[in-house]
Amino acid sequence: MSDSVVVAGAVCDGGRLLAARRSAPPELAGRWELPGGKQEPGESGEQALVRELREELGVEAVPRERIPGEWPLKPGLVLRVWTVRLVSGVPSPLEDHDELRWLTPDETDTVDWLDQDRPAVAEAVRRLREASRA
Repeated sequence: MSDSVVVAGAVCDGGRLLAARRSAPPELAGRWELPGGKQEPGESGEQALVRELREELGVEAVPRERIPGEWPLKPGLVLRVWTVRLVSGVPSPLEDHDELRWLTPDETDTVDWLDQDRPAVAEAVRRLREASRA
């Protein structure tokens, strides 16, 4: 049986990355993550990400490219991350989060990221820095 997948978006806008602080479950509350959620049967990762960002943040977004790699969350569950461009809406913490922050590449170390999000955050920051030099 293949692993279940949690999709997350490195939502980038204006050279900044969106961070979301978990409000639940208790063991994760107060720590920061890239927003997203579980991929449902029959959905592609991109479809799941668009749906999850709509549900969790109230925004329309377009997945761009998948960040290479996947990270185990617990047995049978892996995290996959895409870079995401906002199309419309202003992100709001509607579900599972109590605060959102836009972070510049130099500010991403100021929040306590969930361990499994750190490699994808590092890659997203690298891409943001590259884009700002282009």
